Amino acid sequence: MLSRLFKASEKVLLNLVNKKDVHMASRNKENSPKVQELYDLCKETFTGKAPSPASIAVQKFCSLLDSVSPADVGLEEEVQDDDRGYGVSGVGRFNRVGRWAQPITFLDIHECDTFTMCIFCFPTSSVIPLHDHPEMTVFSKVLYGSLHVKAYDWVEPPCIITQDKAMPAARLAKLVSDKVITPQSELPVLYPKTGGNLHCFTALTPCAVLDILTPPYRESVGRTCSYYMDYPFSTFALEEGMKKVEGKEDEYAWLVQIDTPDDLHMRPGSYTGPTIKV
Repeated sequence: MLSRLFKASEKVLLNLVNKKDVHMASRNKENSPKVQELYDLCKETFTGKAPSPASIAVQKFCSLLDSVSPADVGLEEEVQDDDRGYGVSGVGRFNRVGRWAQPITFLDIHECDTFTMCIFCFPTSSVIPLHDHPEMTVFSKVLYGSLHVKAYDWVEPPCIITQDKAMPAARLAKLVSDKVITPQSELPVLYPKTGGNLHCFTALTPCAVLDILTPPYRESVGRTCSYYMDYPFSTFALEEGMKKVEGKEDEYAWLVQIDTPDDLHMRPGSYTGPTIKV
């Protein structure tokens, strides 16, 4: 009898301990900084290869990333300074020095072999010119402000026009996105072949963007950032034997690779959010 009572008491005590452990684990997760949750999920999800757009883990990651606020990464929303703004089309293609000259602050949160977590803080009208993300997937969360995004994907198979020595080759791309995004917008995700792998960012107001890149840029394995200038489809004629484009011609553009713009100014800043435990 005493043996049975002892075993019953032991079982009750064990259940209480287990419930307490579960409760404490739940509390610890609730109290865990959002940026720590992001890091943990990145480490769990990303393997060093670009994930599939249909991946359930990617959808879970997007849901978590979409809930991140400026305060979660140590930022305060800046006051809008419209007096410096040019808008999206207020400055001509060859007169962008005024926009590029304003420095963009880069905050490094974490970088490893499989992913990069970072923040770009834009003053009004600053621009990150059209650039690519070779064999990479990128998640961009606008933390505050308004950001204009123009994005392309390469036309496949490649459609390339070779110019004379004074002009680099032009490759055909299709417009994927040309819109303004805010913290309330659907989270944009680009993949190696879809989603707008080549994009340009223009800040319409002071804004900050949390970027997750997987795998990260790595020059040693060919993942380098290249910049481009986009030209209307009518700029160059299709050569004999090239397949005609599907849809409207204004949905296409010729992209010509350029050197990194001299007036693209990025300065390093200090990440002041919660420390990540790696």
